[in-house]
Amino acid sequence: MELLRNTNIDFMGLRKISFIISGIVAIVGILGVIAIGRGTANMGIDFSGGIAMQVKFNQPVTTQGVRDALSKGGIHEVELQEITGGNQILVKMHKSEKSAQNVEDALKQNLAGNAFTVESSTEIGPSIGEKLKKDTLIAVALSMLGIILYIAWRFDFKFGVGAVVATMHDVLAMIAVFYVLHKEVNILLITAVLTIAGYSLTDTVVVFDRIRENMHKSLKDPMFVIFNRSINETLSRTIITSVTTFLSAVSLYLFGGEVINDFAFALVIGVLVATYSSIFVASPIVALWEKSSETPEAKAA
Repeated sequence: MELLRNTNIDFMGLRKISFIISGIVAIVGILGVIAIGRGTANMGIDFSGGIAMQVKFNQPVTTQGVRDALSKGGIHEVELQEITGGNQILVKMHKSEKSAQNVEDALKQNLAGNAFTVESSTEIGPSIGEKLKKDTLIAVALSMLGIILYIAWRFDFKFGVGAVVATMHDVLAMIAVFYVLHKEVNILLITAVLTIAGYSLTDTVVVFDRIRENMHKSLKDPMFVIFNRSINETLSRTIITSVTTFLSAVSLYLFGGEVINDFAFALVIGVLVATYSSIFVASPIVALWEKSSETPEAKAA
């Protein structure tokens, strides 16, 4: 199936604009990473430590009703998520607020007419949060190393560097969006980041495959011509794959429930960014590198 045929878009001609946009996004993302490292971002209890309780009520209840009940009991800084089906509420709060017992006491006192049971209660200490942050950084670093080794083995070291830069761009872009919107940074975000890293790599490899094929076919053509032709030839496939994945992520965001809302939102942003980076980040970097070593005849053309 082809949505577009015989396109002739000068993607390489847009490289300066794309580099400026990507540079700004990357800077914001780096600021977000620094804020996460210092603990000044909106850190979830996975990293900062805290309590998560899943409470099931016998009668229907709203998050505002639970919030009011907790507020009357002296618990103000709390995050509530309604779990679809079964009158269940997920209560999250940081360690410095109150204990799980305080939550139960406040609900019993201020929602006396609605009995409840605590389905699960998880407590994460600050030391565990710090370990999770370190393990997360190691996981991301190892994934980047794995990408560059795989691409370097399958293609060339230049392609490996381009793929890693594009993947890091995608990671920073997702962190930048969460940082600017002050969304919670938790394990689900890291899961989404690693998921999109894999998606971005797959999309980039498809484009690189066609570039390598055309480089062998057209040895005398200028490098930018080869890269533009390759991207245009795979553009229909890229759009179809991205749109179908994007629609799935949007459906998950709209209908998946509040518990995975931020995860689905990260996927939506990630799919868009990954599609952009395979065309406007990874390919131009490799093209510029290859152009520096092409023959004088090709440069003159």
